Amino acid sequence: MTGRVFLIGAGPGDPGLLTLKAKDCLEQSDVVVYDRLVSPEILAFIPKHADRVYVGKEAHNHTLPQAEIEDLLVEKALCGQTVSRLKGGDPFVYGRGAEEAEALAARGIPFEIVPGISSAIAAPAYAGIPLTHRTLASGFHVVTGHECLHSRGTPWEVLALSSQTLVILMGMGHLPEITDKLISYGRAPDTPVAVVSWGTTARQEVVVGTLATIAAAVAKNEVKPPAVIVVGDVVQLHEKLHWFEPDMALSL
Repeated sequence: MTGRVFLIGAGPGDPGLLTLKAKDCLEQSDVVVYDRLVSPEILAFIPKHADRVYVGKEAHNHTLPQAEIEDLLVEKALCGQTVSRLKGGDPFVYGRGAEEAEALAARGIPFEIVPGISSAIAAPAYAGIPLTHRTLASGFHVVTGHECLHSRGTPWEVLALSSQTLVILMGMGHLPEITDKLISYGRAPDTPVAVVSWGTTARQEVVVGTLATIAAAVAKNEVKPPAVIVVGDVVQLHEKLHWFEPDMALSL
């Protein structure tokens, strides 16, 4: 009998933000295939009898290629096992969950998507930065900075001229290039920018500047990924609304 696969979002890092449904799915699992940024507190929900398979990825260092991860999910499910594919954030927000779901669908394997809280929303919130505000921004864009200006279909020239909040994930390696190009495409150099690293966790750090200064500020403070970059006037509210301190991080 064919098993089933749960494609689960583990949230942004704070274990308290894991959904009840995600916890329930983990507790049913025979196999859990998990990523690098999943916290130990969340892994503690995995049953003792379940196999754990680490497939974490860092820049230029992938434990398994994506195609092999998909083959692994298919293989385990065809053996009749209940499989949880545990990803940081949300599986359908730059988590490659859609590709894994396609691989499962192609083999007729039952699967379920369990949404998680994306760092695109959670990290700014824990830094006291709302993505929308009645007088500052009526909407927001979320894009990847992983390949910067070469990201397929990312309209950087349009985003530069937008008055909406811009949230950039996986952009730390290209931060100087991103800020320079946004300015060159017409975004004001004094536009507020925040970089939130390790958002929602005990390692959270927030650096605030402008498009013209943020790259230097990040370098000076030696800020490392994972980090979320927020561009827009809503960043001004950080000083007034920041509420979370690292020593407030929850443990389950």
